[in-house]
Amino acid sequence: MVLRILIFLTFIIVTAPVNEAAERSLADTVKKIFATPTPTPHKKKSSHHPAKKSPTPSPTAKPTGSPTPTAKKSATPAKEESPSVSRKKTRVSPTPSPTASPRRKKRTSPTPEPFESPSPSPTPAESPTPTPQAPTPSPSAKHGAPNASLSPEQIKGFENYPANVQKLLVSALELTARNLDYKYGSADPANGGMDCSGFVYFVLKQNGVEDVPRDSSQQYVWLRRVRRFEAVLSQKDDSFELEDLKPGDLLFWTGTYSIERDPPITHAMIYLGRERKTGRRVMVGASDGRVYQGESRFGVSVFDFKIERPGKNDDGKLRPTFIGYGHIPGLRE
Repeated sequence: MVLRILIFLTFIIVTAPVNEAAERSLADTVKKIFATPTPTPHKKKSSHHPAKKSPTPSPTAKPTGSPTPTAKKSATPAKEESPSVSRKKTRVSPTPSPTASPRRKKRTSPTPEPFESPSPSPTPAESPTPTPQAPTPSPSAKHGAPNASLSPEQIKGFENYPANVQKLLVSALELTARNLDYKYGSADPANGGMDCSGFVYFVLKQNGVEDVPRDSSQQYVWLRRVRRFEAVLSQKDDSFELEDLKPGDLLFWTGTYSIERDPPITHAMIYLGRERKTGRRVMVGASDGRVYQGESRFGVSVFDFKIERPGKNDDGKLRPTFIGYGHIPGLRE
């Protein structure tokens, strides 16, 4: 373009007359020529620039590297699936992408695993070893104090007792060493315990007394009928009414617990005599709370024998009443 302008100028210079007016006109024309073409190259450049800019829109196909504008409109996973797809496809692609994503979440979400993880939990439930702890309530758990026992040598004058009385009391004292509990309704030590009349019944049967009844009320009636019973109305331990009390005799109480009986005898034990060390009267049998040496014993044990005065215990219950004793038929004959 510049070459054309230069040729045009030389042609005018050669053909035009050489004078001042012509030079001026020539100068004006040159100015006009150089003034007008200056904008043209900008137009041409602008025409060329769009050609260069035309490839720039092509980066729309390159958004894989930095799809900042498209990322706002569509989810990134859609572009990862079809990076070279046209704009029409990219508009359509975002619609399936959300649908596909939840399907993948449903498949990938390990819903069965949380159900499988608690499944092993029943294993500890199957091994609740504490269940065998049920037998813990053993009879020993009821004992406020251990069962008390005495040897024949610890009983004053035991060596002077008749032989059959010694034999009966030895068999009775032997049961106190087995740690037997008080068990209502039992007359057999094999059951782990016995009640008061069951203890008397077992010892007398073991020593050849065949006609002894089973319960304390009938044992009292049995001795009354054979005129072997001694009533005690006194409330003193040194009462004359106890002068005929002998080792091996049966002792009877009423009011030990509430029961409808006729006669209302509720407790029975065997008299041992006096303890050599203390001189106190002692007895042997089964009880659920009688005292020996100031401590309650629950089971087959040795106990202190005292005539308790009427009234109430510390727990508000009425004290049982001692009514008398009886000699076992044929024991001293």
